[in-house]
Amino acid sequence: MPVSEELFAPVGRGIELCYQTFGDPDDDPLLLVMGLGGPMTWWDAELCEDLARAGFFVVRYDNRDTGRSTVLDARVSRAMLVRAFAGTRVRAPYGLSDLADDAFGLLDHLGLASAHVVGVSMGGMIVQTMAIAHPERVRSLTSIMSTTGKRTVGWQNPAVLPRLLAPTKPGREAYVASTVVFSKLIGSPAYPMSEERSRERGAVTYDRGLHPAGVVRQMLAVLTQPDRGTRLRGVRVPTTVIHGLADKMVHVSGGRATAAAIPGAELLLIDGMGHDLPPDLFETFVAAIRRTADRA
Repeated sequence: MPVSEELFAPVGRGIELCYQTFGDPDDDPLLLVMGLGGPMTWWDAELCEDLARAGFFVVRYDNRDTGRSTVLDARVSRAMLVRAFAGTRVRAPYGLSDLADDAFGLLDHLGLASAHVVGVSMGGMIVQTMAIAHPERVRSLTSIMSTTGKRTVGWQNPAVLPRLLAPTKPGREAYVASTVVFSKLIGSPAYPMSEERSRERGAVTYDRGLHPAGVVRQMLAVLTQPDRGTRLRGVRVPTTVIHGLADKMVHVSGGRATAAAIPGAELLLIDGMGHDLPPDLFETFVAAIRRTADRA
């Protein structure tokens, strides 16, 4: 199966995205968009290969402020985060619409007029924004463990926020250890990630480039996002919403609200799934994404 090396795409406004492709460029283009602080390697290579075997030309990439993509230097204070979390108006360095524009810029670089799009968590918010802004460029939409931006749905379990706001201890081993702890906190209770796999993911993430200030900037983009509920009612592309019933990071109400807002959306709720992509569910994810694309 053709797999590219990690490549770089200038997408405008001084942003360069690191990306990688799997499969035949003549197959259906599929853009995978990761969530908060997650590099493209959080889209497991095995899952990308499964999607390629299902007939997709798969593109995964690092969002700005993540991994090997452009890292900005705008300062965001903890006080700004607290105010944004409380609902006070805060000026963020960038918003979800900017992250959506980055994704469109990557499609432009690849010569793709449109693509099927799949997003996880913050990535789900980005692909929803893409479908609202330029529906002609979105062939189908799969939103996984995400929400509409409405503050009364998709809330976090109280145990999660302190871990998100905790200062990052320096060093590779400290980051790997924190990855193990956080994976246990938000992961899927019915499909637990082994400590070995969790440590490996943490090590790869650290080695590709860890940017704590970038995660904070992305977090502010999430906290200042608009409520997309009304505009999602105008989305007419085939859509599937996937959400775990044991999600502590984004409550399942966020997924239910997303599916309710988009006409004709399929809602797939998975018992025992938390806020991750367990290998045991790869077959389920691939089938849902393929089914959604085939409706286009």
